Amino acid sequence: MFYLGFLMARNWEDAFSNWAKPPGKTEEQRIDNAIKAIKNAIAASPKLDTRNIRVFTQGSYRNNTNVRQDSDVDVGIVCLDVFYADYPEGTTAETFGDEDADYNYITFKNELDEALVNYFGRQAVKRGNKAFDLKENSYHVEADVAPFFQHRRYYSNGEYEEGVELRTDNGNPSTVINWPEQHYSNGVEKNIHTGRSYKSVVRILKKLSNEMEEAGIQQAKNIMGFLIECLVWNIPNENFNYSTWYSTVRACLAFLFNNTRKDEECVEWGEVSELKYLFQPSQKWNRQQAHNFIDAAWDYVGFED
Repeated sequence: MFYLGFLMARNWEDAFSNWAKPPGKTEEQRIDNAIKAIKNAIAASPKLDTRNIRVFTQGSYRNNTNVRQDSDVDVGIVCLDVFYADYPEGTTAETFGDEDADYNYITFKNELDEALVNYFGRQAVKRGNKAFDLKENSYHVEADVAPFFQHRRYYSNGEYEEGVELRTDNGNPSTVINWPEQHYSNGVEKNIHTGRSYKSVVRILKKLSNEMEEAGIQQAKNIMGFLIECLVWNIPNENFNYSTWYSTVRACLAFLFNNTRKDEECVEWGEVSELKYLFQPSQKWNRQQAHNFIDAAWDYVGFED
């Protein structure tokens, strides 16, 4: 009863206003330091120095939807010398003049492993199934460093969408394809069209999810920030046109609740890149999980029906 009374008396407008803000300058500097250090590690590798490599940020930091509590950084290392491809039905690599490469992904990942360990030390680098975990220190934040080859989704006219693809160590799943540039540009455009409220609402719901999980609310457990960002992406822009954060969050949660009750209501929803459906069997989440979280978030804040 005491806890419920505290929630009812809480000034949610002040909380949302604070949560809408990105991390402070000190944390931003430690994130930048991590990126610079990773670039230095690659530059110091004689094996990788001969490769056409691009280092880029992805995830919540790149998209400016990170929150103070989750201020690690996702860094992608893509080797542009090689690409994987998806071809239209009835076509093959030969159709588009593509040839097999003599450099493979596992060699690239092993060389990146060696470069990171040589620069940071073995204790600071943990190799995972998909990416390397670079441990936090006083100079930089924790970083997930993912090695990629370029990915191309070809169309019949020879044009293609360019993404990135990695191969897992244990083969489950065997491949992961991301579309970081499309995700970034779509997010920027929606943020402009919503009066810069889109990314703020993403941060608010991420912080709300974190607080709910800390409070032991089961529906908020394992709700990924990426899922929250994609859910908010699918909210129509007019739902962001309110004068207070309280009213804006209420409208956004109401839309999500009403449109995640059944599969057919959100079957066409996409990730922010709009190159992958949000709800499909290969995802780490499902529609019912998302709906349960939204329902619990509505009750947690105490919005009235």
